[in-house]
Amino acid sequence: MDNSLRGRTVVVTGGTRGVGAGIARAFAEAGADVLACARRPPDAPVPGTEFVSLDVRDADAVRRFFAGLPRLDVLVNNAGGAPYRPLTHADADRHTRVIELNLLAPLAVSLAAHDHLRRARGSVVMIGSVSGSRPSPGSAAYGAAKAGLEHLARSMAVEWAPEIRVNTLVVGMVRTELAHLHYGGEDGVQAVARTVPLGRLALPADVGAAAVFLASDAAAYITGASLTVHGGGERPAFLDAATANKET
Repeated sequence: MDNSLRGRTVVVTGGTRGVGAGIARAFAEAGADVLACARRPPDAPVPGTEFVSLDVRDADAVRRFFAGLPRLDVLVNNAGGAPYRPLTHADADRHTRVIELNLLAPLAVSLAAHDHLRRARGSVVMIGSVSGSRPSPGSAAYGAAKAGLEHLARSMAVEWAPEIRVNTLVVGMVRTELAHLHYGGEDGVQAVARTVPLGRLALPADVGAAAVFLASDAAAYITGASLTVHGGGERPAFLDAATANKET
């Protein structure tokens, strides 16, 4: 067993619900001291973690928070998201706020954490999305931000080497506590799951395990990489649409 994270200090932004809570829990189970940052406290405590109230869009608050830490070994930039919103259904300012949350805020957080991470020879894990590598109708600004986040991580990995490793988890569809609302109930969740080669949506714990791996000494030579966590992706639509070579 890799015990390299035992006693390390880990900050997970957006770490109180959904994917973030799964990531925070995974690091706690690996023996790390976990600070789960979010605007609101969790509905139920995440075992082994400490909640910190922080809005990652508030640059001054972010700087104060990291300046007050005695040490930091791992930063997980997870805070983000966006509602379903076709481009013409909102003005440019709303789309800009989505980009600020999903791209500019992780940059600001990473810069605020830089000195701690450099001293600890630590690592950053960006939580990206498959929306950044394929068309994302209804969440175009979010997809553009996640594409930028992955590129930012690659550049950051080069600039901050060899003291700090920076990697991205490119996450597909996840079964969080709100998945049934997003996919139209349990029947919708199951229908979407059938489109995934592994036959199910990811669990927050799946993403957490991948984040722990990238932050651990087992990944000591991995930086500037993108690890896709999507169960094999999506079955190409043309396979079902084509009529050739189908069994009769």
